[in-house]
Amino acid sequence: MTQTVFDLQGYLRERQARVEAALDLFVPLQYPEPLYEAMRYSLLGGGKRLRPILCLATCEMSGGSVELAMPTACAIEMVHTMSLIHDDLPAMDNDEYRRGRLTNHKQFSEARAILAGDALLAYAFQLIAERTIGVAAERVVDVMGRLGRAASATGLVGGQVVDLDSEGQKISLPTLEYIHAHKTGALLEVSVVSGAVLAGATPETVQRLTRYSRCIGLAFQIVDDILDITATREELGKTAGKDVRAQKATYPSLLGREQSQQKAELLITEAIEELSLFGKRALPLIALAQFITCRRN
Repeated sequence: MTQTVFDLQGYLRERQARVEAALDLFVPLQYPEPLYEAMRYSLLGGGKRLRPILCLATCEMSGGSVELAMPTACAIEMVHTMSLIHDDLPAMDNDEYRRGRLTNHKQFSEARAILAGDALLAYAFQLIAERTIGVAAERVVDVMGRLGRAASATGLVGGQVVDLDSEGQKISLPTLEYIHAHKTGALLEVSVVSGAVLAGATPETVQRLTRYSRCIGLAFQIVDDILDITATREELGKTAGKDVRAQKATYPSLLGREQSQQKAELLITEAIEELSLFGKRALPLIALAQFITCRRN
């Protein structure tokens, strides 16, 4: 595919600003204020907004618009934020920092953090149902079903359970791939595919984007594993080296750092190949895939 220079940083800034504005609008501070304060603390506390941006990008590539996909994009970010709040709890990863700030339960309390995560998860589905305009009902239902699968025992919750049960254990590469594909990859997949579904993409396009998303999802987590042992807390915005201390299996621990990096780069190459039929319309998705392997947080 002939590639044109694409201003990824400009694209990210513009899309991040639009997503931030929509999140602020969708979750205003209201009664009961302590709950909404905790929800907004984590939801609006920074982050790359990669998942909603992927959703917007695939919707546009498939003939839709930013406005069409924004409720779903924000809903996915709410589910992602819930997972971070809950992952940081003492019963899970027991972390003190997220995105350079105190984690939700450290800023407020464990009880409020749990309830803030619960509220964000439930509201995500309400948001899609109530705020998606101009889309056939069957497409909206399809997206809600996909998000449910990505967020439940068949997705990130299932991956989290296997991850926790594997701490301190010697596990196989297939088990590690299961953890990554479910704990991280499932939500990235629904981010990519949902935008296309909302826009009425063909089954072939959905299949190609599914393969693209699975490649970038695994690459994303491999890079996360590498950064955990190479980056500082300031760079990560969260505690560095916690995977090693928790005796978690990671790609570097099983394959070594160099081979892990090579695998991530190969996955990104495979992801980009899935976009070959879409021409210049796929430039944002190509740039976002390449961004995954060169990020520092």
